[in-house]
Amino acid sequence: MNPIVYAIPVFMASILLEIVVARWKRVPTYDIPDALTSLHFGTLSQTIGAFVKVLGFGLYVAVYERWHAMELPANAWWVWVAALVVYDLIYYWIHRFGHEVNCLWAAHQVHHSSEYYNLSTALRQSSTGAVVGWPFYLVMAVAGVPPLVFGVVALIDLLYQYWVHTELVRKLGWFDRVFVSPSNHRVHHGQNDYCIDRNYGGIFIVWDRLFGTFQEERDDEPVVYGIRKPLQSYNAVWGNLHVWKELFANSWQALRRGKLGDAVAVFFAPPAGWGQHVEHLDPASVRRFDTGAPRTVRRYALVQYGLLSLYATHFIAVAPQLPLGTRALYACVIAAATVSAGWLMEGRKFAPAVEALRLVLLGGAFLLLPDWFGWVPTQQVKLAVVALLATSLVWLGLGLVKAPEESPTL
Repeated sequence: MNPIVYAIPVFMASILLEIVVARWKRVPTYDIPDALTSLHFGTLSQTIGAFVKVLGFGLYVAVYERWHAMELPANAWWVWVAALVVYDLIYYWIHRFGHEVNCLWAAHQVHHSSEYYNLSTALRQSSTGAVVGWPFYLVMAVAGVPPLVFGVVALIDLLYQYWVHTELVRKLGWFDRVFVSPSNHRVHHGQNDYCIDRNYGGIFIVWDRLFGTFQEERDDEPVVYGIRKPLQSYNAVWGNLHVWKELFANSWQALRRGKLGDAVAVFFAPPAGWGQHVEHLDPASVRRFDTGAPRTVRRYALVQYGLLSLYATHFIAVAPQLPLGTRALYACVIAAATVSAGWLMEGRKFAPAVEALRLVLLGGAFLLLPDWFGWVPTQQVKLAVVALLATSLVWLGLGLVKAPEESPTL
């Protein structure tokens, strides 16, 4: 079973704890629509990962079995330590290229699109990143790192990075000089001039010191989070695709002009463009995206995410056993929930009708189908879920979720 299934309750509990502590300390580090969007991004990332991550790991195994140069013992502690260090070094360069090459930035920008910085931001992961990132690690397979060791150190490197996404932990002295910490990772997420393209390490910040990309957090200039071309949307599907759309549009325009080289170069140019420099940003000029979603909309979206998290967790657990077509259908059910919630929080006029249709289709399928993607619920469970969906439908029908004027940003 995917180990992320076991980590999800820990993620949720720690986010709730951070919210409580932040309110107690009166630190405005959370916004419900933004945090829910981050969680939607994470859900979609794991959903798409059920299709591509297995392929990536399968290719690692295939390369290892065919071309590994030596037999490294999986039961030797030094192999595990060396593999973790090498993995983190490769991660540094993948991460750095993700900021310097358009086709990699198109995937990675998702993680930077939040204008808040908290533990939910750590879960704002790309759904396309796994497609472009896996080839870099094949050097470890050729070097002889056993697939088991590779898989575990990759998980360790990923999970370590979760806790550094917080404003509640300040500078940690010597720790900040050796390891990636909340302080130096806040810099990485900043769009201040001094923060751009800095602090790429996953576990060890020493790579940034070694390769000249380290920047200490400044006490006299608070970090402003987000990206220079703000997403301005709570739609996680659009958040994954909008930069890709721009790249393909620019490439197509170059092709129409008969410039094949330029059409290809678009994907490998820096995000700022060839020969361009990042423009100066006045941190005081940055305004966070906010559609003014009413409290009832936020509460409704929270309830729906609670339900989504249950069947998304089920999807992650059973996806490897599902036929490809069934898995794709289940993924569409999950994606529809994230898009509908995003439209509601954006205040789209059509959003309540779309959400009502989603609830009816979801409730009907759960009630009438003999099983729910391999799971056979009891009649009591079926009735409880349908009752929850019916209550949500009544909530919409009574006008408790009233959309404000349609957002002009998209």
